[in-house]
Amino acid sequence: MSELDPLDDKEQPFISHLVELRSRLIRSMVVVLLVFLGMSFRANEIYAYLAGPLTQHLPAGSQMIAIGVASPFMAPFKITLVAAVFVSMPYILYQAWAFVAPGLYQHERRFALPLLVASIVLFYAGMAFAYFVVFPLIFQFMVLTTPPGVAMMTDISQYLDFVLTLFFAFGLSFEVPIATILLVAMGIVSRESIADKRPYAIVLAFVVGMVLTPPDVVSQTLLAVPIWLLFELGLLFSRFFAPRAGREMDRVADV
Repeated sequence: MSELDPLDDKEQPFISHLVELRSRLIRSMVVVLLVFLGMSFRANEIYAYLAGPLTQHLPAGSQMIAIGVASPFMAPFKITLVAAVFVSMPYILYQAWAFVAPGLYQHERRFALPLLVASIVLFYAGMAFAYFVVFPLIFQFMVLTTPPGVAMMTDISQYLDFVLTLFFAFGLSFEVPIATILLVAMGIVSRESIADKRPYAIVLAFVVGMVLTPPDVVSQTLLAVPIWLLFELGLLFSRFFAPRAGREMDRVADV
């Protein structure tokens, strides 16, 4: 029996980690469910607010339509569920942080928590940029380019899928500074090597904008330019998270 004791010692921490992970997942799901139930009574209002950038630019007499039988019911509740997840994201990420933090060193915790907070803020900033800046320009462009004799009547389910894709694309793209800082902080690449690859980063930004957005120049540019600027921002702030030797080289270069 004594020969099995070391295995038991190894299994106990693993099982305890699984139990803790399950507990934190359940807490996150409960919070999302409670937020969803609280928002579900205003599901139609939430959808109307989300559809605002399109409906404001539709020609007189045009309106959104529902092709599917259950679309008038499912589309508002689907966006409400997604909104509940977005609203609960700080709590979900806190649970992830609480699960991972005990396994980090003190110096890793020191920069991991600010980066976690910054990543949340940047994700919400990307969504806000998409809603208040990108959506009005895209939908105005689409309405103006509609061929004569064609009535623009967008299906609410297709519209929902479209805007959720853009929300995710812009929210994820606004995490570029965090990715740049992490690469430098972990010593995977140096600031100098990233700076030297700036032309490739710009080309990659426009490629990402072309892949993740609709096939029009406006939306592609509106995603690519912020990615490029956020890359520059991440490169600027990465000097404060670079390994000590790298920071000393930066100071010498500044002098």
